[in-house]
Amino acid sequence: MKSPQRIRKVCEHIAKHYREKIEPNGFKGQVVCYDRECCLLYKKELDTFLGEEATTIVMDTNNDKEGRYKDYRRDRDAEGRLLDYFREPNSPLKLVIVTSKLLTGFDAPILQVMYLDKPMKDHTLLQAICRTNRVYGQEKSHGLIVDYIGIFDDVAKALDFDEKNVQQVITNISEVKKRLPALMDKCLSYFRGVDRTVEGWEGLMAAQEALPTNKEKDAFGADYRALNRAWEALSPDTFLAPYKSDYLWLTRVYESVKPADNRGGLIWAALGAKTIELVYQNVTVEAVREDMEILKLEADLIDEFFEHNKDAKKKTKEIEINLVAKIRKHGGDKRFVKLGERLEELREKHEQGLITSIEFLKMLLELAKEAAQAEKEIVPEEEIDKGIAALTELFNSVKNDNTPIIVERIVNDIDAIVKIVRFPGWQNTTAGRQEVTKALRSIVWIKYKIKDKDVFDKAYKYIEMYY
Repeated sequence: MKSPQRIRKVCEHIAKHYREKIEPNGFKGQVVCYDRECCLLYKKELDTFLGEEATTIVMDTNNDKEGRYKDYRRDRDAEGRLLDYFREPNSPLKLVIVTSKLLTGFDAPILQVMYLDKPMKDHTLLQAICRTNRVYGQEKSHGLIVDYIGIFDDVAKALDFDEKNVQQVITNISEVKKRLPALMDKCLSYFRGVDRTVEGWEGLMAAQEALPTNKEKDAFGADYRALNRAWEALSPDTFLAPYKSDYLWLTRVYESVKPADNRGGLIWAALGAKTIELVYQNVTVEAVREDMEILKLEADLIDEFFEHNKDAKKKTKEIEINLVAKIRKHGGDKRFVKLGERLEELREKHEQGLITSIEFLKMLLELAKEAAQAEKEIVPEEEIDKGIAALTELFNSVKNDNTPIIVERIVNDIDAIVKIVRFPGWQNTTAGRQEVTKALRSIVWIKYKIKDKDVFDKAYKYIEMYY
């Protein structure tokens, strides 16, 4: 267990695995060592691969007469602050090294992987495994155990459970690889006869025609989610290379048919980080098009347009895809959230035959016009980024040794609440200024107890300038 060569190889694998498979998702990990001495040895080796800031040890330091573990001696408050620091998404602390502490009862949903190099069994093993499987937004589709000691060679025996029951909750990565081709074929089966080489709007329209109702869309969405979870668990892996182009195509279709509002969250969840990165690496940037001639049509001219234009159905679908793209782009804006809800209600009425295709186009055009106007009023993202940068600099100037991690939290809290209460032109109205001031006060004065008026006034000025 303590052979220097073995420890070096294990730590080298941990560092490589974490950087390639866990860190890109924004998650963190736990290294479980045989004993306290092993914790020190692992820490020393991991520092050579990841740097000193990336890891720490949390252990019981009692009965340490020689003082070997004094660097990791903490009282309860200090340990609590350290673990809060670990839970921070952007803190440099990525891995916690343990031997007996934090294996049960430790609540850190950001923890996705456990590197296990210690014999365990029964409920201790089960509770340790569960540490990696806590829900963390829509991004976390699974927990992961990397077993260096061979416990999972006979996990049913180690857990003293029925093997079939164990297989329902624990799956070996090799099994995921075996299942992936079938998951891919299941998703592609919805689009028999669709030419997947056709790019852009034409390709998306053809795919959407293969999913004419919400029933088919939901069935495809559920099957794609199973494929997405498998892809996220395996990536990066050369095994995936032959499936890459089909997976990208299916991902684009999934995003294009996803409801424009928040319904069906279990099926229509956010894409995983590795899938998003893959899409960005392979995407051809094409602006959301605005066919102004169509948007300017008056209601009494739409009937004539439908009657004389052979491509009316195609044009309607294009307007719908454009509108969905706009709503997704501005998903954090409450005006676009409302537009998404109205679009889904409209789609349902059309699918159920409650409105004609002409009525659908008329109402769709109204939504598209509202979306175009709302988009003109949105503050550019780069201006908000400047606001975040200015606020960060301001609060960095007032932090002290007792608040080493407060800056990012307070800036994110301010950014989030201002985005909720602001509205176009709020700076020019008494109500707008009062709402933003009240929101800022709730964060700076009440939540973080920073009662410095000069700091508050500067923060407000930055918000007024950039939001």
